Amino acid sequence: MLGQYDVRDTPRVPLSVPGRIKPRVPPVAQVSPALLVSVGRTASVGVVCQTRPVSPSRPDVLPPVEQLIGRLTGVPGREDRLRHLEVLPARDAVHEDWPTWVPDDVRGAFAAQGVARPWRHQVVAADAAHAGDHVIVATGTASGKSLAYQLPALSAIRAARGPRGERGASVLYLAPTKALAHDQLAGLASLRLDVRLAAHDGDSSREERDWTRDYGEYVLTNPDMLHRSLLPSHHRWARLLGSLQYVVVDECHHYRGVFGAHVSHVLRRLRRVCAMYGAHPTFVLASATVAEPQVTASRLTGLDVVALTRDDSPRGRVSLLLWEPPFTSYAGENGAPVRRAASSEVADLLADLVAEDVRTLAFIRSRRGAEHVAATAAELLAEVDPSLPSRVAAYRGGYLPEERRALEAALRRGDLMGLAATNALELGIDISGLDAVLIAGFPGTRAAFWQQVGRAGRGAQDALGILVAKDDPLDTYLVTHPEMLIGAPVEASVFDPSNPHVMGPHLCAAAQESPLAEPDLPLFGPTAREVLDQLVDLGLLRRRPRGWFWTDRGRAADLADIRSAGGSPVQLIEADTGRVVGTVDAGGAHNQAHPGAVYVHQGETWLVEDLDLEHHVATMRRDEPAYSTTAREITDISIVSTRERRSWGGCELSLGEVDVSHQVVSFLRRRQPGGEVLSEEPLDLPERTLRTTAVWWTVPDDVVAEAGLGALDVPGAAHAAEHCSIGLLPLFATCDRWDIGGVSTARHADTDVLTVFVYDGHPGGAGFSERGFHTAVAWLSATRDAIASCECTSGCPSCIQSPKCGNQNNPLDKAGAILLLDALLAGAPVAAAGG
Repeated sequence: MLGQYDVRDTPRVPLSVPGRIKPRVPPVAQVSPALLVSVGRTASVGVVCQTRPVSPSRPDVLPPVEQLIGRLTGVPGREDRLRHLEVLPARDAVHEDWPTWVPDDVRGAFAAQGVARPWRHQVVAADAAHAGDHVIVATGTASGKSLAYQLPALSAIRAARGPRGERGASVLYLAPTKALAHDQLAGLASLRLDVRLAAHDGDSSREERDWTRDYGEYVLTNPDMLHRSLLPSHHRWARLLGSLQYVVVDECHHYRGVFGAHVSHVLRRLRRVCAMYGAHPTFVLASATVAEPQVTASRLTGLDVVALTRDDSPRGRVSLLLWEPPFTSYAGENGAPVRRAASSEVADLLADLVAEDVRTLAFIRSRRGAEHVAATAAELLAEVDPSLPSRVAAYRGGYLPEERRALEAALRRGDLMGLAATNALELGIDISGLDAVLIAGFPGTRAAFWQQVGRAGRGAQDALGILVAKDDPLDTYLVTHPEMLIGAPVEASVFDPSNPHVMGPHLCAAAQESPLAEPDLPLFGPTAREVLDQLVDLGLLRRRPRGWFWTDRGRAADLADIRSAGGSPVQLIEADTGRVVGTVDAGGAHNQAHPGAVYVHQGETWLVEDLDLEHHVATMRRDEPAYSTTAREITDISIVSTRERRSWGGCELSLGEVDVSHQVVSFLRRRQPGGEVLSEEPLDLPERTLRTTAVWWTVPDDVVAEAGLGALDVPGAAHAAEHCSIGLLPLFATCDRWDIGGVSTARHADTDVLTVFVYDGHPGGAGFSERGFHTAVAWLSATRDAIASCECTSGCPSCIQSPKCGNQNNPLDKAGAILLLDALLAGAPVAAAGG
């Protein structure tokens, strides 16, 4: 039964909506969102709640979505902003009886929360976990994934409790954020079951940690605490680890890149330590938006995992709009045209929807942006009705828990009709069942996009989702190629557990937890022995007949910061008080915290006075300068080795190791607003080197000549293609454009021809460029289309300009980039669907 259930079996219906539609005439298209998004009845914190009554302070029946779309698009001046409309059809619920193995008190606790009968996919997942199968539940937002793992976990604890209340079974829940773990804890506590619940994180007191260690049965924590606290002190946690029956890994799509590689080794260390105490827990993973769930879960845990992807929760119809702001009359860098800011457009739409009494959540990328959008929407509403501004607020990280809860309650009651929020609301926060969601700029991955859209939909009500494109190549490409967003699967979670820079510190930590022996090595992968030999040569481990030993007095776990790319983070210190304001990764300190830099932290502007690289400290003062700063960097790259290569006619695509050298040599002061350069100030910072993985492509001289490119055009064409390809790679690999870098040259010393490199910005690589290599035809074809479809004449931030260019976006040649990519792709194999 389970094997038949484990398929993505909802048929795709061909798209029937053109890329541009006329206002007030919203056509209906049908596209199966089967496993991409689930929007429907709400889930409260950690506990599925099948129904939620509508607040009496707001209408039960909202204006039809078609009318709302007509009103939004009918405003004078907005005629061409709606680029695409897609309607995701409704879905009915499929229920199932409670499993017979569920104790009466557990079943009764969920029934008291409104769950009369679970949905079928919840029962199938819970049955599999109860039987001991490792499972990943990959169903949509608000589809009740929490019940799927809570049911077997709570049942196991209740069934195994000893006659005197002794702990017979325990559960470890891992979340990527403390907020999500605490929301889950609140939901579990509301069940009022006789289960000893505890959160173990950096905010826990010593007394709370002692109680959790001695008595906790359902312990909620995060990978950081598992890495730094539980595993290094496992002998003190022996009773918990020895009785561990389930490990829940929630929101597992967040474990990608270097962070994902680190977490994969933390979980392997956990399995090894549990086995030392006789426990072999069942792993249950959950994510609303993960591609290749079985592959991802297996790579993360090192286990064979069953994937459950069919979603039986109910959902109303969702109308999804792709919206592009117009060009403004202002000119940007090098005179390029600039589009209206996505945040300004979202503020207008938020005000319109609140005025229509539509409960709306607007996702904004930054904390400062969330505050700005809320304030702007309130100002616009005040012009309509003085009572309306109080119905809009901002919601962001940094608020006190009681402030956050008050905002959530006000939105549920209907006192608030609009929230401008950062992505803190993506992870398990108790706000679901909204009428509309606005997204200011593509959030970086399809996974995050569907998470955010999934907040729209109240019961069986129709809902509205609007993506407002920012001035960026990826956003521009998506609104002009909607099939790459709506019809395509979410990105694969890219991470590389074999990265020696990641594996090495965890092998040291594992050796300190208990000396490593030959039978342990397969747990860490086929390259573990090679990495161990390197660690012995470095003196970090000692080889003895019984295995590998950690011999240093320090803590081996401190060698790895699982959320950092490497190196000690730089502390940002307030000059007058010595207060630690925040931190910045070692790799970003030269660019973001150099002397003279304007640094924005939690909406506050600071001016950096000094950067002490030896002691990893930058001192700053609060200031409000009328300018921003941008570091200028010289980058050089050399090829160390080539791992794979493919011939594309006369051109060649390669993957391998490279050495990248960076040196920040100056910074630009830019007037704000406007962006014009006021001055360039020199800097004296040391050169940094990075050995990492890169994908690169070469075009020989004869192909360049046949493409019609003159000698003067070639550097600008290569530079423009490099910029846009970096902007588009996040569509094919789960990364941000700031995770990757690039170098282009008309003639590289190692290839002697035109070469464009895109490399991972992490030591040893993070899997991003490797993903680019394996999807190169689709990736570079999308790059070419993004440049060609942009409405600008000679290049702009929506296509070939980059916000992190160290050469002031010069030279760039838009027409030359299209010719160059056409020449490269002419010899490429035909791309398979989806790359």
